[in-house]
Order: sequence, then structure tokens, then C-alpha cells
Amino acid sequence: MSIDGDLSASLVLRRGGLARVGLERIALIEAIGGLGSISAAAKQLGLSYKGAWDGVQALNNLFDAPLVVANAGGKAGGAAIVTPRGLAVIRAFREVEREIGAALSRLEAGLAAPEPDIGQGLGDLFWSLGLRTSARNALRGTVAAIADGEVTARVSIDLGEGLAIASIITRRSREELGLAVGKPAVALIKSSFVVLGDDDPSEGETNRLAGTVVDREDGGEVSEVTLALSAGKTLVATVAASEATLVVGARATATIAPSNVILAVE
Repeated sequence: MSIDGDLSASLVLRRGGLARVGLERIALIEAIGGLGSISAAAKQLGLSYKGAWDGVQALNNLFDAPLVVANAGGKAGGAAIVTPRGLAVIRAFREVEREIGAALSRLEAGLAAPEPDIGQGLGDLFWSLGLRTSARNALRGTVAAIADGEVTARVSIDLGEGLAIASIITRRSREELGLAVGKPAVALIKSSFVVLGDDDPSEGETNRLAGTVVDREDGGEVSEVTLALSAGKTLVATVAASEATLVVGARATATIAPSNVILAVE
């Protein structure tokens, strides 16, 4: 329904509280129809025979008439046919899938148009709502530079207003993520990887981000400190509760090793 990076959706049909019908089971019916055998369809789709058989039974139970009729044969490959009802279900599913795909294409085109007051499309903002991660910090930006080594790659992410952060990942990871200059990416950083100290935003291989402490929540042994950076970004660090200098209003510099910055794409 989509190419990589396009808006996409998953179509799933459900009747009452019964099992759902998704693309995988529709593909199973199509394979049985083309090969005339549940065992052959299972092999083609990388399923166990039992998994395919259970899928067929679930489909037959879901509808008021069988979608697949199988003769005896089991794993040896008994004949199976897709009934007219099964063929109709395939056609209906694919037709709905095509209509949803067309609707998503229209929606994506509308969301991509830049909004004059923010300079970006609503689609970028919409997908920002969908990212969930256990990392306390998720900083969105744009890939500004990539320096490939033999095994690793150093990727610089522009966070806006002169703020940047570097990440060192493997070249294979960089390729699998499809990272390229100008493409959006999210830097994920665990709060325990952020070291806070005196304001010293000097250059170097390590990320140093200067800011102001805007919040502090103390626990028994550790405290959570929030640092306000430029570009409207914030960074959270966990520090020893005994660290008394990091009070609200204090200037501090966050130091983060590039190897501790994980990159993600949507």
C-alpha cells in the first residue's frame, strides 16, 4: 500500500469478539487458491503446517460459510480449494485496501503542504505524537552530516538554532535506518547517560550542550534534573541527590558520549 517513508495503515477486519482477519490470513487464502494445497501454501509463506491449518479453521469459523475446503492429506499435501465465498472475501479485502491506500495518499499530500506559520507540514507534527520510547530524552532534528568509518559512522543531528548532537552508530545501522543528510531523525538518550557539570560548552568529540536548570525532582538517592537548551529543547539527567549546585536557575553543561546517543527514524 505504500513505499518506505509514506503514510501507511494496517487493515484488520473483526466480527464481534471473534478472531481478526488481517493481511496475513488473506495472503494465506490467496496462496491456497493458487497452489491448491494448505501445506504448499504454508511452505510458500514460511508457516508451519499447523499454523496454516489453524488459520484456515479460524477463517472458516469466522464466516457463515467456509472460505477454504480441504480434503484429507495433512502435511503430505491434500488438495484444498478456495470457495466462491473465499474468493469474494479476498476481492472485498483488496478493494477496501486499495480505497484506504488512495485515501491515505490524498491525506499525505494534504499533510505535506507547509503551514505558513510554522514552516513545516502537519504530517511532521502528527507523526511526532506516535513515537514512544523508554529513553527519557527524545530530541528531534535533521541529519546535518555523516562521516563513515570502516565499521562505524558519526552522524550529526541539527536540533535547530545552532544546537547539534552527534551519534556514533555502526555503518550497517546507518544504512538500515536510511539516514542521509537532510532527513529527519530522533536522538534518544537515557537520562543516566547525561552528565551535568559547570558551564563549559567547549568543542570536542564529546557532546556538550549548555543550558539552564529549570526543574529538579529529588529522590532518596538520585535526583532528576531538567536542563533547558536552545531551540526550545530540554534535556533530563539523573544525578546524585547530594549534588547541591544543580539548583533551578543554575547554568550547567550536559556531557553525552556520542556512543550513548541512539538514533531512530519513523
